[in-house]
Amino acid sequence: MGRSELVLNSTIVTDMSDISIDATKSPDATRGNTGSARDFFELLKPRVMSLVIFTGLVGIAVAPGTIHPVIGFAALLCIAVGAGASGALNMWYDADIDARMARTTTRPIPQGRVNAGEALGFGATLSVASVVAMGLFVNYTAAALLAITIGFYIFVYTMWLKRSTPQNIVIGGAAGAFPPMIGWAAVTGSVSLESIVLFLIIFMWTPPHFWALALYRRGDYEEVNVPMLPVVAGKRETRKQILIYTLLLVPVTLAPVALAFAGAIYGGAALLLGAIFLTLAGQVWLTGEAGDEDKSDARAKRLFGFSIFYLFLLFALLLVEQVAGLFVPVL
Repeated sequence: MGRSELVLNSTIVTDMSDISIDATKSPDATRGNTGSARDFFELLKPRVMSLVIFTGLVGIAVAPGTIHPVIGFAALLCIAVGAGASGALNMWYDADIDARMARTTTRPIPQGRVNAGEALGFGATLSVASVVAMGLFVNYTAAALLAITIGFYIFVYTMWLKRSTPQNIVIGGAAGAFPPMIGWAAVTGSVSLESIVLFLIIFMWTPPHFWALALYRRGDYEEVNVPMLPVVAGKRETRKQILIYTLLLVPVTLAPVALAFAGAIYGGAALLLGAIFLTLAGQVWLTGEAGDEDKSDARAKRLFGFSIFYLFLLFALLLVEQVAGLFVPVL
């Protein structure tokens, strides 16, 4: 073999080695690979799904009448799968902006652990399966509400509102408010004023919850041109809207007492928790008005954290009053 052939072969080997090394470092190179079970589980947004399951459980527990434990479990499973499917489809559609936001860059699709086609197929399959199973094993009303929830979250919020209007969270929040109504319908086969009130509690809670997040994460949304309220209207207007929606939320949380499906324990806690929520929202507003943006953002972060605890505790108390026999009528 001549010297020129040795040089040529060495160059080819070196180049192939470089390509191999680069391929292992590139996220795009793994897009053809099937992700692990953990990656697909992450697509379901398990933290969000856990709150959805819990509020659905409360809807089942406080609804009048009884439900067979197996059917109740089936209803909860369908709610969970439907919520997870919505999360997977949301990650599929938002993969482009997830790759550019600090909060979401570690998700499976931007990291290349699951490709977009797999996420779409996974989410679509689970969506259909959850609705069909709900209709077959529970009832058609609950199945219809679950279908509306999934469709609203994907087509109305994710594909339309999120990137087109600062009211995305206000309107889109309806998708996250349906689970207790679905749970109620699983027991009763119908929609009632009480289940609508459970819906409204989450619906009114959603704007101050997410706008608090958007205040201290404004840069992320600005970077990807998502018109969250702080990006479009500014921080001052967002702080004002958080306070307004919190003022509207607190009376709504007392409606279960007025309708006599929540008792004294829930009512007292709702007043106390509402006062704390209002205080924190007021602090976000006042520190912003004082010109201390850093402190206001820190207060917004604290409000965001408390808002999760607030919603969980309200629904937990509704559950405890019913399950533990602690219901004491107020009216």
